[in-house]
Amino acid sequence: MRKHSYRITIADGLGEIGREAFSDFRIEADGADTVLIGELDQAALYGTLNRILSLGFELVELHRLTNTAE
Repeated sequence: MRKHSYRITIADGLGEIGREAFSDFRIEADGADTVLIGELDQAALYGTLNRILSLGFELVELHRLTNTAE
């Protein structure tokens, strides 16, 4: 499956457990929210969204980034 870069914004900050749960992403603070950036195929994207839901985080935004190397 083809991979794309995604920028996923979740509400609030991440504590230690949240940072461990998303250690496979680049994690950035965006004001009061947290941004996760990573390269995912479709199955991994859905798995990440399920992880966000199961940990009780609020999804604010999901954005597929433009791949300039294509």
